[in-house]
Order: sequence, then structure tokens, then C-alpha cells
Amino acid sequence: MTITRSEPRRCSPSLPYARGPLSHAVATALREGSAPAAPSEDGEPYGEDLQLALYVLYELHYQGFDGVDDDREWDPALLALRRALEERFQAALRADVPVAGVGSRQALDELQAEPVGDDGTGVSHFLRNQGRLEHLREYAALRSLYHLKEADPHAWVIPRLHGRAKAAMAAVEFDEFGAGRADEIHAGLYADLMQDLGLSTAYGYYLDAAPAELLATVNLMSLFGLHRGLRGALTGHFAAVEVTSSPGSRRLAEALRRVGAGAAATRFYEEHVVADAVHEQVVRHDVVGGLLESEPGLEADVVFGVRATDFLEDRLAAYLLKAWRGGGSALRTGPLPPVREARRADDGEPGRGTI
Repeated sequence: MTITRSEPRRCSPSLPYARGPLSHAVATALREGSAPAAPSEDGEPYGEDLQLALYVLYELHYQGFDGVDDDREWDPALLALRRALEERFQAALRADVPVAGVGSRQALDELQAEPVGDDGTGVSHFLRNQGRLEHLREYAALRSLYHLKEADPHAWVIPRLHGRAKAAMAAVEFDEFGAGRADEIHAGLYADLMQDLGLSTAYGYYLDAAPAELLATVNLMSLFGLHRGLRGALTGHFAAVEVTSSPGSRRLAEALRRVGAGAAATRFYEEHVVADAVHEQVVRHDVVGGLLESEPGLEADVVFGVRATDFLEDRLAAYLLKAWRGGGSALRTGPLPPVREARRADDGEPGRGTI
């Protein structure tokens, strides 16, 4: 039976619940059509309040929110607040991510250092070796904040590249967007995965459940993508994603098969095992190589993009593993309701796929 896919981005999500004065000011301004009130405190750069406020402001450039006028995307007061939050976020990253004396090749090679056998300690290793269905469902729900708009943040860099880098980046993005086939768009394949696991596929549905550690990983892409001056950093981010995707995707596909997930769930990661192994070489040699050939002064920014990505992914991994190894949920809203029936794209037998 083939899964009938509904378009996750057909409707805009509701505004999330605030997590402090910054996110409250943003949500109130958007809900009431007013200018944001100046909060009494700046917020911790990696904290729940600042990261949610920044995420909401960035989402105005993507899907927006239900009841919020599209023109608020370019509201000067909101942009001024976003700039202030970005500066705090970027300043913290610059302080925490060393780049001096490191070349882009070294930074990317470091990401490829894979542990031997089953000895890895990362999230994909945990999920493959001992993760339960509820862990994989939580992981899928949280990652949906990016994967339901997969490749969109990286597309911002295309007009800011030229020559070999531009051509190679456009080629990789073409694959991400389905190579001309709507049913092969990676964001759509992820919606199929979520449907298979009994999750809501509505865009932004799990925002209130996502911790700051997850929001920061998504905000990083938007920060880099929306600023021409950070084109080198976005290129580095994209390279880091492609370098680490194939082995991690292989482990996640194995984890999903182990817990009995269906073909639609495993297909998303199986697709990335093959595609991203190819993309990695194109990105390293033609996107990064082409950019630095034409703009060698951007190498430190490329390294910053690589290492900032790794830094925030490590923070997220620590958060997830602490929650799961302690027997708890990684979602701010608590455990997901159990799956009663997940209809999968398998051999078409009615009712098959109960997990």
C-alpha cells in the first residue's frame, strides 16, 4: 500500500507558546500587528527564550504563521530585534568555536573520523544499537523542524556564489528538491517517514516540543543563509552536513528497520546514504573548492561554518542522550502518544504496519 502524502506546508503553523520575555515580545507583536516591546533582558544566547524568538523571526522568511500578515517579514522593528538577537548568538558562537590556524580541508577531514565497529557514542549510534521506537519517533519529530523544509536555508547561498561553486551548489540542491519530481523532494520523503511513524506531518507541529538545543541547529542555517557576508559560513555548514550525512543515515536506516518501521520510514535515510556520499565529493571539491578558488579570503568563514555546525550538533546530542539514557523524554512537552497504527509503504496488505 502506498502512503498518500498530504502537503505539510499547505497551511502555516500557529504561533508557539512563549518561553520568556523575548519570545513573548515577538509573539505578541506578531499576534497583535504591533511593534515588539523592548524586553528588559537580552537572554542567554543558547537559551530557550532567545532561540525561540530567533526561530519565530526567521520563520517569517519561510512559511510564516497563521494569522500573521506576510508583510511582517520585512517589518523594520522586527528586523532590528532579529539583528540584536543574531549578534548575541553569533558572538557566543565566535567565542566558543576556534578557527585560527585551521584550514577547510582539515576541518572537514576531522568530521570524517568514524569510530571502528559499534563503538560510536553519537545519537545515530545510540539509536542503531539500543534505541527504542519511542526514541526514533522523538528524534523524527524534533528533526522535522528542519527536514520539512530541507535544503531551503541552503538555497539562499546560490545567488551569492558564482562560477564552479554556483553550478555545483545548484546541482546538489536540484537533487534535494527531487530532481524535477515533486514526489522525490526530500522534504516530502521526510513527511512520508513521519506518517509511517504515526507522527503529525504538519509543518512546525512540534515546535513547542523542541528544546533550545534543536532550535539552535536550525537557526544556524537561517543566520548564515540570510546574510550575504556569511556565505562562506553557510558553505561550510552545508559541507559539514553532507560529509556526515551518509554514515549517520546508514545507522538511522538500520535503527528504523530494527524497531520494525516500514519502507517509507527507512527510505528517507536510505536515499541519503547514496545521494550524500556523492554530494560530499561535489561539495568538497566544487562548492567549497570553487568558492575558495575565487574568494580565498573566506576560508576562515568556511571553517567557522563547519565547526559551528559540529559544536551545536554536539550540544544537541548531549541533550538527547542525557534524556534517553535517563529514561525520560527529549521533548519539552513530554512523551508522544503511543502509535496505534502506522500504515506503511510496504507490500500493500491492509492493516499491516501496526507498531
